Amino acid sequence: MHSLPLFPSLTGETLELRPLEATDFDALYTIARDPLIWAQHPSPTRYQEPVFREWFADALTSESVLVVLDRVSKQVVGSSRYYEFNEEQREVAIGYTFLAREKWGGGANGELKRLMLRHAFQWVDRVWFHVAAQNIRSQRAMEKIGGRFSHTSTKQLANGMQENFFYKVERADFESERS
Repeated sequence: MHSLPLFPSLTGETLELRPLEATDFDALYTIARDPLIWAQHPSPTRYQEPVFREWFADALTSESVLVVLDRVSKQVVGSSRYYEFNEEQREVAIGYTFLAREKWGGGANGELKRLMLRHAFQWVDRVWFHVAAQNIRSQRAMEKIGGRFSHTSTKQLANGMQENFFYKVERADFESERS
């Protein structure tokens, strides 16, 4: 198995998640073209159509990207992805998440991540989140969903060095918080 299995959809209280389709480009780019979404992101120019097109092409080939839908309006409101699935070590990462600004500050990100965590823990014992050091908004979001800081790592990107903070959620902790 190269990627975490995806179901036709994951349904929460206000959100539904389903696998990315080629026809989702326009709906996702309508959200992604907002420069404020990417202001603290390692790819701050992803709001530009050619940059987003490259991200989208990669997302389609990964077979592990979910589109986030608002259950009431049925509108696309964002996306997230599983990556670095390691079946032997029973771990996966969740990231590449972006949400429309009208979903910021409420419970959407927490609901999205809880749905993805619950799904992932069917196959893994640990989920990692890699958060850019400058992305304070995502660091706070990690703490809200029970992510525990583990360590930092630096990697070379096309536009320079990027320091990432690694947060993790262990299945046993997630399950004990839910009971």
